[in-house]
Amino acid sequence: MSTLWADMSPGLWPAFWTTLKLTFFSAIGALIWGVALAGMRVSPVPVMRWFAVGYVNIVRNTPLTLLVLFASLGLYTNLGIALAGKGPDFVDNNNFRLAVLAFIVYTAAFVCETLRAGFNTVPIGQAEAARSLGLGFTQVFGMIVLPQAMRAVIAPMGSVLIALTKNTTVASIIGVSEAALLMKTQIENHANVILGIFAIIAVCFMIITLSEGFAFGWLAKRFAVKR
Repeated sequence: MSTLWADMSPGLWPAFWTTLKLTFFSAIGALIWGVALAGMRVSPVPVMRWFAVGYVNIVRNTPLTLLVLFASLGLYTNLGIALAGKGPDFVDNNNFRLAVLAFIVYTAAFVCETLRAGFNTVPIGQAEAARSLGLGFTQVFGMIVLPQAMRAVIAPMGSVLIALTKNTTVASIIGVSEAALLMKTQIENHANVILGIFAIIAVCFMIITLSEGFAFGWLAKRFAVKR
């Protein structure tokens, strides 16, 4: 076991640092795109509503592994779309950014549905009163509905973030050097202590996800909408 720890410890922090970066950048992008999709879901423009409904239904029912592979094999290998500049770290940077793109596309659908549930907590009279004052849809959505909905769904958003953190393990299939790839490498080198490897990786993930859960639980209580 001491040999295993000595072999794993140098790569443990870099691997989980990559996991944290995947989570952070994917979460930011998914939040932005998810808010846009949520706005389209309740938009008065039929085409925008249809697009958002179709997007959410298709993406939520598509395996994340397929999206990650499509980003790598479809966008880069077949279409030649690269997300990183040429250089010595091109492959690593490009794979990382392609993985982030796939996670954004996938997670945004869940952010959208979470926010849509939050819209139902906003009294409809507030939106009607704002419209009666001459505010347009964008103003009503951005100034009245969205801020209250965001506060109402802080805890569910935490669950989405925790799921995203765990989903980052899929990035290993395109060579992103995160925790799952480290685990795979260590299993190949230390097949006799598989349970120990699983335990170390699981504890590290638990530390991250429990911290996220605690933080979002506190935020949900701190910014809860008072009715």
